[in-house]
Amino acid sequence: MKTIIKYVMLDLLKNRIVLAYTLVLLIISIGVFNMDANTMKGVLSLMNITLIFIPLVSIIFSTIYVYNSSEFLELLVAQPLQRTTLWLSMYFGLALSLSLAFLVGVGIPVMLYEFSATGFMLLVTGLFQSVIFTGIALLASVKTRDKAKGIGIAVLLWFLFTLIYDAVVMLFLFQFSEYPLEKPMIALTMLNPVDLSRVLMLLKLDISALMGYTGAVFHEFFGSGTGIIISFITLMMWALVPLWFSVKQFKRKDL
Repeated sequence: MKTIIKYVMLDLLKNRIVLAYTLVLLIISIGVFNMDANTMKGVLSLMNITLIFIPLVSIIFSTIYVYNSSEFLELLVAQPLQRTTLWLSMYFGLALSLSLAFLVGVGIPVMLYEFSATGFMLLVTGLFQSVIFTGIALLASVKTRDKAKGIGIAVLLWFLFTLIYDAVVMLFLFQFSEYPLEKPMIALTMLNPVDLSRVLMLLKLDISALMGYTGAVFHEFFGSGTGIIISFITLMMWALVPLWFSVKQFKRKDL
């Protein structure tokens, strides 16, 4: 398993797209921090970039990489290797490489300009986005043999989590505005890893007051020790559940 992970990581770390991804993140991060003397504004700007750009790159790149590695996977399946081991090795190779690119591109500037609990939260949520959407990408790619269809599913899932879901939630709030929806909003937030990460960051930036009474409810729950633990457990579940389903699908897939 270690050998396969090492091979995948070395292959990815030499990949021009991964190198360009790292460089773009580094340039954007340094540029954002140098635009204003207030580093907290830089963290807020990076949060918005991280919660859109990181999931997009992670899910599309991982999906394409799996399809492009189909012959390599078929070769390894023919060897005396368990399919679970093979698929998990592919996942860890992708997740670790993308996480390393994120840590270099965003982590180094954050540590230089805003080495604080807020900066640390940005890095943690960004890493979760990388590993979560890598797992979702593997689930999307294992569901269909057609590369174009698989990439289309991956893009649709990204739209769902970053844009469509928020629109549906806003419609829900508008339709049932006469009812107390603050507590259901906590559950709805936890059903989307992007929204959950955004709320955790906004609370860390101490601007939840701008969210009104809902922000107060969020602060009461997500700002508490128990709420933070539940939030991170939820993010861990978002990382593990799609991966678990993808492993089950890969084990019975006819290559």
